[in-house]
Amino acid sequence: MTKKVAILGGGIAGLSAAHELVERGFEVDVYERRAIFGGKARSMPVEGTATGDRSPLPGEHGFRFFPSFYRHLKDTMKRIPYAGNEDGVFDNLIATTQVLIARADATEVTLPSELPDSLDEWTAILGAWFGNDLDIPPDEMNFFVDKMLTILTSCQERRDLEYDHISWWDFIEADGKSDAYKDFLGRGITRSLVAMQAEVSSARTIGNVYLQMMLGLAAPWLDVDSVLDGPTNDVWIDPWVEYLSQHGAAFHPETTIDAIECDGERITECLATGPNGGFSIDADYYIACLPVEVMLELMTPAIEEGAPSLRNLDRLQTNWMNGIQFYLDRDVELCHGHAIFVHSEWALTSVSQHQFWSEFDMSRYGDGTIDGIFSVCISDWNTPGILHRKPARECTPEEIKEEVWAQLAAHVNDGARRQLDEANIVAWHLDPAIDYPDPNNPSTAVNAEPLLINTVGSLQHRPEANTAISNFFVASDYVRTNTDLATMEAANEAARRAVNGILEQTVGDHDPCLVWELEEPVVFEPMKLYDRMRFKMGLPHSGA
Repeated sequence: MTKKVAILGGGIAGLSAAHELVERGFEVDVYERRAIFGGKARSMPVEGTATGDRSPLPGEHGFRFFPSFYRHLKDTMKRIPYAGNEDGVFDNLIATTQVLIARADATEVTLPSELPDSLDEWTAILGAWFGNDLDIPPDEMNFFVDKMLTILTSCQERRDLEYDHISWWDFIEADGKSDAYKDFLGRGITRSLVAMQAEVSSARTIGNVYLQMMLGLAAPWLDVDSVLDGPTNDVWIDPWVEYLSQHGAAFHPETTIDAIECDGERITECLATGPNGGFSIDADYYIACLPVEVMLELMTPAIEEGAPSLRNLDRLQTNWMNGIQFYLDRDVELCHGHAIFVHSEWALTSVSQHQFWSEFDMSRYGDGTIDGIFSVCISDWNTPGILHRKPARECTPEEIKEEVWAQLAAHVNDGARRQLDEANIVAWHLDPAIDYPDPNNPSTAVNAEPLLINTVGSLQHRPEANTAISNFFVASDYVRTNTDLATMEAANEAARRAVNGILEQTVGDHDPCLVWELEEPVVFEPMKLYDRMRFKMGLPHSGA
């Protein structure tokens, strides 16, 4: 008899779980509160921007990027058919070749985001990291490299039980170092890429991310950073939903999960509200693919009793990381990849998307005049800006637009050279997850889609995908995974782990979902074994 699985949430985790299940013959229903599937990764039509017979401009929660270590997600993408592509939607990824380090009142530094293959590129990257391009003193850069080698030669037990309880700031001993060291190696990555403060971020998480990015650069067969060649739902999510539907998955958009009923041992039903009113969801298994703040609202004493691993979800923290898109009448590339605005008060990062969307005819969207889409992520909503002197949380949407543009311009406009001109803005779009209950009081703003952050000591509060409730599993970026960061990759890996939990309980010859470890050079394995021995003896790392 075919087993039925109810998937609560239609983001990357939910779609990933559905994919693994339908390919193994399960009956699957996916319930999503929004009208559009894809979660934080989705793109969306911007209402009111279309004229004539054109389509609305494409907006998004924030831009997507696909580092080389996204192994689980890319494996799934290769199994989503797309017309003309041998490897499905995976072939819609385009490798970036550069990353821009922009500084206020200083020259920008453009680095290759791939292994250098020319003398000029080697000169650029070596000059940036080990020369004076970033103004980091050589002795401090050497110290940082030693810290990275310490992580690379540390055993997993030390990373989990020691480094998770140390902040990234303290681990790299940022106090007393130069401003450049603090800006680039301390706060730069943590604020701009994962919306975290170095002072509270787990050294385990940030160190692992740094390692993976650096190791990706050293692997010429991998693309360090890739982006999609069109709006996310056009070239990925919609083909995915179509493929899953063709394989029997049923999708229920605009459906809110109101309650998860539990008798202490099993989930008995879920209560939901859809376009036609309330109804009950009955299934053999349930996978909650919900963000932590939503899952917390559904927790009950019975669930906590039956699944003790979920009791500490309220100890996990979230932060705001949301995007704004500027639609321009000319394409402003800045670089062939992502830009990090190191000194921006709001921790801004950006990508100019049209350069990667060669098959995407912008004349068919908006008013037909758009030639560039400048997508920006805002990762710090608590620091006052330079224009309105207020944090983003207290600004109106119009003020956010003005402030973001001012901070961007302060980094790349230099005297007569104006790379960004406000006159080129035709339209703009702020992530609709930022809601204003009182439009006259912007400080009432709430964020419907915050981002999980890995703070010091948070690993102990994160559950496995399997729970002690026999028919209940969780798959979200807060679940313990090898990826260990709130990303699409972690969501996909968590989904695979949840599906494997179901497979362990069912009769059949289904192969388990593949789950990979983060790859690190095998040459360091003997040193990790030595460190494991030292850790078990209560000794510090030999490089400490």
